[in-house]
Parts: sequence; C-alpha cells; structure tokens
Amino acid sequence: MLSALQTTLADAASRYPGIVLASSLAAEDMVLTHAIAIAGLPVEIFTLDTGRLHVETLQLIDRVHERYGLSIRVVRPDADAVRAHVQAHGEYAFYESIDLRKACCEIRKVAPLRRALAGRPAWVTGQRREQAVSRGELPFEEHDPVFGLYKFNPLAAWTEADVWRLIRAEDVPYNPLHDKGYPSIGCEPCTRAVRAGEDPRAGRWWWESADSKECGLHAGNLAHAGDVAPLRYMPPR
Repeated sequence: MLSALQTTLADAASRYPGIVLASSLAAEDMVLTHAIAIAGLPVEIFTLDTGRLHVETLQLIDRVHERYGLSIRVVRPDADAVRAHVQAHGEYAFYESIDLRKACCEIRKVAPLRRALAGRPAWVTGQRREQAVSRGELPFEEHDPVFGLYKFNPLAAWTEADVWRLIRAEDVPYNPLHDKGYPSIGCEPCTRAVRAGEDPRAGRWWWESADSKECGLHAGNLAHAGDVAPLRYMPPR
C-alpha cells in the first residue's frame, strides 16, 4: 500500500509542481507525511495551529523533524481577528450555535488555509470516505471550488485498519490521543474521545448533528452527504 501511495503522490507532484499537503497531524496525515518523506517527494507540508490544539498534537511537529528531518510549516490565524471575535461573542461562543462555531472555524482555520493555499496549483488531504457521512462519496481527486485549485484525497478508499496497519508496520509517529479514543482530533475544546461503536467524528463538535460536522476546510463534502448511513468507529489495536 505504501508503494502505491507514493506512486499516487509522485504523480500528483509531477502534474502540479508546487503542490502542498495540508496536515492536521492526524493519523492519516502522518501516513502521508511518511510517504512523502521517505520517497523524498517535492511536496511541502504545512499545518494550521488554531491556537487551541492539544499539546500532544503540537508535539508531533518536532517529532516529524526528528524522524524525517522535515520542517512542517506552521500557519496561524490573524491575531486581531481572533481577538475581535472573542471580545464580541465570548471565548466559547462556538457552543452556542452552528453559525458561531463556523465563524470561529473560519477565523482560526479557513482563512489561514486560504492564505496557505494562495498561489498553489493543488493540495493533498488525508480525508477518507469512512470518516463521516459528509465524506461518503469523496473522490480521489477533484477540482476544489471552495479554494479554486485542484485537490487530491489519496486515502479516500482506505479503511481505519489500513491506516493503522501501515503506521504499525512502518513505525510512523502519531498522536498518542488516538490511543485514548480520539479517532478525529481538532481543537481541544471541540474534541472529545468516542466510545467503541460510535461514529468516528462523534467526538468532533458533538453537540451538533452528524451532517454538519465540517469546519469549512472541506465544505464541498456537505453537498455529497445525502443519505449515507453513519459509520462506526473501532479503536486501533
């Protein structure tokens, strides 16, 4: 699987010089980072530090550098915009409504991503179809109308077991929160552990309905949510 993944990423890099990986530092993105690093592919990696990530998540930046010699570029939100939003609505306004939650995501994640992708021809994500009802029809590659460039989802058909099989076999560094019941890890106040049998994104924005659980980074997914049945999470072994 690793060889096939590297071939896919190499093809994307040759077709779109300047392509980048937007890493959330989740298990899937660590698999992509590993594939890029050991093959020496010309794919820059960046991550969005929202200012509210878990310590365990941020520590992965140094672990990647130690393991592969790669420097992950850190992109942060506009401090003035964050301050103004908090002053106007409160530090935890995202619990009050979907609109306020999405406004927070827009400032801390979407706007910084837009800056990071400016001038780039394409980007790579670690999305998988079985992660959420909104990703059930995720294509391997597509034009991204939200950010106006091409988008690759090379792990779209991978299962949770596929991801962890490669991580174990290749000793890929990963977030220790995954071992504590966090299949999907975002900002600390918006993420909780899930129980065996729950939807893998049940711990993200758990106060919202399953079909709204996108932050705007992959807003196009919501158009494909349809009537896809919820998927169930089994923790890695």
